[in-house]
Amino acid sequence: MEYLENDFSEIASLLGDKARAKMLWNLLDGRAYTATELANCADVSLQSASNHLSKLLLNNILIVEKQGRHRYYKFSTPEVAQVIESMASLLSLNTNYKKIKRPAITAFTYARTCYKHLAGEVGVKITNALLEQNIIKPSEKKYLITSYGENWFLKLGIQIEITKNTKRSFAHQCLDWSERKHHLAGALGDALLIKMLEKDWFRKNKNTRELILTTHGKQEIKELLNIDL
Repeated sequence: MEYLENDFSEIASLLGDKARAKMLWNLLDGRAYTATELANCADVSLQSASNHLSKLLLNNILIVEKQGRHRYYKFSTPEVAQVIESMASLLSLNTNYKKIKRPAITAFTYARTCYKHLAGEVGVKITNALLEQNIIKPSEKKYLITSYGENWFLKLGIQIEITKNTKRSFAHQCLDWSERKHHLAGALGDALLIKMLEKDWFRKNKNTRELILTTHGKQEIKELLNIDL
């Protein structure tokens, strides 16, 4: 039992540190953040933040995800987030506590293309709705399609077997730089955006990656996924 007590003591010590507490509190919004952003919110140097984050990674409290040149930190599991949330009322934060600010809402952060698939706030909301309705399900860094999902996409005009036969990833998670949450990428994400453009749910904005969500698109997506955009 002694080794369990030692492990518990180590975890308690990790969570009790003021700088790490501030970092973990910011991560409760479900978004992923860089070491620089977490250093700023905790009022510590980047080197100090990196040391704190290394300890949290080593103890499987956080995981790091690479997206291009950047590294983003987030909770390793929903269960870890629940533990942190339950401790929130016990955290002693000073009056200079900082909250990481979200990027300003613009047409570009709202809806845009990322390579050939949908990104931005709308892209993340649609992906979350697909997950909540068991149309797709996460599997490590990929998405798997359910039998219900195959029928759902077929009704939309997307044939899954044909989409799977393309020489590229079928469906994977892509970390959205503005939302810091995942949206659907890969051949399935591409096919979904193509279909939504064909149906005039979205329109491309000339000379930019911005997408315009039409009134018709809002109505159709509301009926299909029960989300308000």
